[in-house]
Amino acid sequence: MGPAAGSVTARYLVYFQYLGTDFNGVAAVRGCQRAVGVQNYLEEAAKRLNSVVPVKFTISSRTDAGVHALCNAAHLDVQRRSGQPPFSPEVLAEALNAHLKHPAIRIVQAFRVPSDFHARHAATSRTYLYRLVTGCHRPDQLSVFERNRCWALRAGCLDVDAMREAAQHLLGTHDFSAFQSAGSPATSSVRTLRRASVSPDPGSPFVLAQENRLQFWNLEFESQSFLYRQVRRMTSVLVAVGLGALMPAQVKVILESRDPLGRHQARVAPAHGLFLKSVLYGSLAGGNPASVQREGKETSGWPKNLQLETSKPKTGGLE
Repeated sequence: MGPAAGSVTARYLVYFQYLGTDFNGVAAVRGCQRAVGVQNYLEEAAKRLNSVVPVKFTISSRTDAGVHALCNAAHLDVQRRSGQPPFSPEVLAEALNAHLKHPAIRIVQAFRVPSDFHARHAATSRTYLYRLVTGCHRPDQLSVFERNRCWALRAGCLDVDAMREAAQHLLGTHDFSAFQSAGSPATSSVRTLRRASVSPDPGSPFVLAQENRLQFWNLEFESQSFLYRQVRRMTSVLVAVGLGALMPAQVKVILESRDPLGRHQARVAPAHGLFLKSVLYGSLAGGNPASVQREGKETSGWPKNLQLETSKPKTGGLE
């Protein structure tokens, strides 16, 4: 069905975040199942926009059940009736937030984008963060505010230097079949891993000072795209190195084996420690919501042909 006479269709890019604990992943769950995805709530809220054509969110990066997102992205089209101007990005973001029925989902920011913009295909960088904590011998030793937000390890320490050495074998363009779970829709298992880092977290604000036995660690991975559960499988292997179960050089052997069923690479790190940290468009120097300037000024993070109207007031200036 074509657009109604005189109606105006506007495409928006929205950034949103969520705690994944209560959801069956980010993608919508269709039918009568009790499981529900973040997308179900987003599209339910979008019904209140009264679009001529029902609003569908096209998600940039799919995440599994239990996985969180500091910043995911999606595009959507809103077709208003004849005589009604398009929503400003600010109004769109405020309206969606006002009608979202789950407190663990939030629209961060919105932009107007060209009608041929695609949130998944246009992304040039995705970064995932995986959080670990060592020294947690029992589940009740972890703060209630950190549960379901990190992988708690019983070990008191990790060989971080060995983990960093192992991570170097993963950098670059490789066939990552060994780190891909069954069910991946990807037609090619070749990916380019631009960054893999292991760094200490200064400390959780939710952990009491007397609980200094706990040490938090951040693993970050950046690529244009990832295979299904690739990050969680790589994390599991790097943790095995940190615990002394694998030597750093063995990670290269695992990678080159292209065998996803091997003893170590078949293990998948828990979903609740994983966060989609960012989705960027354009050059890698920017492209996050906070870096976009006002009044159409171009930033290094956005391509010249992507004219954006931000959801911020103008003040003079996926796994």
